[in-house]
Amino acid sequence: MKVAVIVGSVRKDSFNRKLAEFVKKRYNNRFDMEILDLSVLPLYSQDIENNEPQEITDFKKSVKEADAVLWVTPEYNSTIPGVLGNAIDWLSRVDKVMIGKPSWIMGASMGNLGTVKAQMHLRDILFAPGLQSPVLIGNEVYVGAVHKKMDETGTITDEATVAFLDQVADNFEQWMKRFI
Repeated sequence: MKVAVIVGSVRKDSFNRKLAEFVKKRYNNRFDMEILDLSVLPLYSQDIENNEPQEITDFKKSVKEADAVLWVTPEYNSTIPGVLGNAIDWLSRVDKVMIGKPSWIMGASMGNLGTVKAQMHLRDILFAPGLQSPVLIGNEVYVGAVHKKMDETGTITDEATVAFLDQVADNFEQWMKRFI
């Protein structure tokens, strides 16, 4: 199963990027995951949406060819980061490659609540008319206090968190059988 991974942070040492890389490595025998680079995307503008830059064409193609999207979002000011909103704007316009494409959401933060508010907003956004993405519900992954659960290499060392991720990965795989 091919999964496009969209990380809502472009920070070099992003915990969310490390979480995405951990998930990709841990489940590489079950999912073919490609982590997409949002740092190369220009700001969305309706002026150029019908003559989009090559970076956007490539980004949309990766998402379109995937069976599902894994969104890994930090929380900035109680919502999703601007870079993630920009990527969503591109995906929701013109050819609307997200319509009907299943989504899975997770996020990590140093705070105790993980990325609860950002994920709630992201779920709402994914139901918008230009996206209409079914979302795996009841399997929310909020990795709070991530700095205490992940080592410097990005390996999650907290056994309960890893066990929970294993269960959610199983649930996601079973849920996806409806779509492919």
